[in-house]
Amino acid sequence: MSARATVASEISDALLEEAADWLVRLHAGEDSPALRRELERWRGQSPAHAAAWQQAEIVLGSFRQVPGQIGRRTLDGLPRHGRRGALRGLGLLALAAPAGWLLWRHQPWSAWQADLRTATGEQRSLQLADGTLLTLASASAVDIRYTEHERQLRLIEGEVMITTAPDKQPRPRPFVVLTAQGRLLPLGTRFSVRQFDGATELAVYEGAVRIHTRAGAERTVPAGERARFDGGAIAASRPAAAGDALWADGMLVARDMRLADWVAEIGRYRPGVLRCDPAVAELRVSGAFPLQDTEASLDLLLKTRPLAARRITRYWISLEAPPEGV
Repeated sequence: MSARATVASEISDALLEEAADWLVRLHAGEDSPALRRELERWRGQSPAHAAAWQQAEIVLGSFRQVPGQIGRRTLDGLPRHGRRGALRGLGLLALAAPAGWLLWRHQPWSAWQADLRTATGEQRSLQLADGTLLTLASASAVDIRYTEHERQLRLIEGEVMITTAPDKQPRPRPFVVLTAQGRLLPLGTRFSVRQFDGATELAVYEGAVRIHTRAGAERTVPAGERARFDGGAIAASRPAAAGDALWADGMLVARDMRLADWVAEIGRYRPGVLRCDPAVAELRVSGAFPLQDTEASLDLLLKTRPLAARRITRYWISLEAPPEGV
C-alpha cells in the first residue's frame, strides 16, 4: 500500500467532521487571518489532519460545480450541525471512491447525459451538420434534436455561443433554443445564451432573437443588446458590446468591471474557490484575461491592481487588500 493510501486510511470520521466544521466556518463568513492561522495549526497536527482537509476541499469543489449555485443554497439552508453532517458524509464518499467522485463533481448526472458537454475550464467549438457553429463555455451542456419540423438545441447548464446557418432542407426548419425559462427563435444571427439559477440571459451580436417566456411574454432583441428573463417576465435590455463575445475565443474582456464580477467569471474556469474580500469587491478591473490559463489571469490582475492573493490551498484563493506597508 502506498504512503498516500495509508494516510487516507487513517482518517477517522471524527477528523472528517472536524474538517467539515472548518469548511462550514469559512463558508459561513467567519473567514479572517486569525481563523486561517488556526486552520493551518489544525492541518499541521498530523498527515491525517492534512488529508482530512484535502477531502473537505474535494467536497467544496463538488458544491462549486453544481449549476446555479444549488450546492451553496443547500449548505446555506442547513443548520450548522446539518452542514457538518452533509459534508462529512460526502467526504466519506470521496474516501471510498475518489475517482468516481472526482468525475461526478466536474459534471452532474444531467450534464453527463447531455449530447455535448464541457468540463470545468474547458471550451469546445464544433460545427453541426447544417452548418450552425457552437462554442460551449466552461462547465456547459446542451442537447441537440433535429426533427422534420425544427432544429432544436436545449441548454441544460452553462453558456453557449451560436452562429446559425440557413437550413438546407426543401422546407427550411426554424432553429430554436430552449432553456428552463423559455424559448428563443433566432432570426439569422450570432448570439450567446447563458443559464443562471432561475433566469436566462441572451446577448445578440448579429441579427435578432425573439424571446418567448414560459408564461407567454415576448420580445425581439436586436444586435447590440442583451436581455435577461425568467419564466414570466423579460427585463429591460442592456448594451451587448462586441468584446463581450470574446469569451468564445478564450478571453475575458473587462471594462471597468467590479472585482466581485471578475472573480465570478474567472472562477467559472477553475476548480475550487476563488473569492474576494468584501472590502475590495467594488475595485474596478479593466483588461483582457485568458480564460484557459486562470493562473496567468490572476498574475496579470495582481500586477495591475492593488491586491494580494491569500492562498489557503491551491483550491482556495482569496483576493484581498495588500498588507499595510506593501
